[in-house]
Amino acid sequence: MDALDRLAEPALDLLTRVDALLAAGAPEGHRLWPLLRRMQVLPGAAVREFLDLHPAPLTGAGHAVRRLVRGYDDTCAMLADPVAWSGAAAGAYDEARTALLRHLDEGPESLVGRLESTAGYADALADWVEGSRVALARALAEVLRSAEAVTVHAATRPGVDAGRSGALAAAEIATRVLGVLGVAYDGAETLLRQWAPSLAETTWRDRATTAPRYGGTTRIGH
Repeated sequence: MDALDRLAEPALDLLTRVDALLAAGAPEGHRLWPLLRRMQVLPGAAVREFLDLHPAPLTGAGHAVRRLVRGYDDTCAMLADPVAWSGAAAGAYDEARTALLRHLDEGPESLVGRLESTAGYADALADWVEGSRVALARALAEVLRSAEAVTVHAATRPGVDAGRSGALAAAEIATRVLGVLGVAYDGAETLLRQWAPSLAETTWRDRATTAPRYGGTTRIGH
């Protein structure tokens, strides 16, 4: 359990009140409006969804992908073993073997290269989640002890007219929370743009081969 998990219960209580006040309308011209148009969600709902994001599953996925590389390494080692035969069939086999080795583990576009990129992307996402949770927890801690939080609680008591002060306080809290989440989502989009070329589907890279010759002699052994 991290700081965000510990703040979740009181923060969601406050943000549920904020959402209720904003459902009646945010103050006209408030700086919250661009965030609402961009995020298309109220802060309580946004935080509730973000709470389900944890770095551990992504870190575990990165480790699992890296374990797959060992199997490719074993296969490549078998393919790289010298074969004691010669002739046309041996030459064709060597060409096919070389092409397969290249496809499996030669450069970032190989299968191993794509696995390593996938693991790296998972690690980067885990770091993003961890950093974003810290930033959000910090923002929630600030709004929970703010004067606006007191105003929101007072404005949402049964039988109390929220008035302009309640709506303004709710808008200020929402701006702080959605601002942090907006930065977090920008970070996620940046990661995707950075890693997308390395995550593209790998394709078989043909290499020029010699036309097969028939009727030749194949020699086994030295």
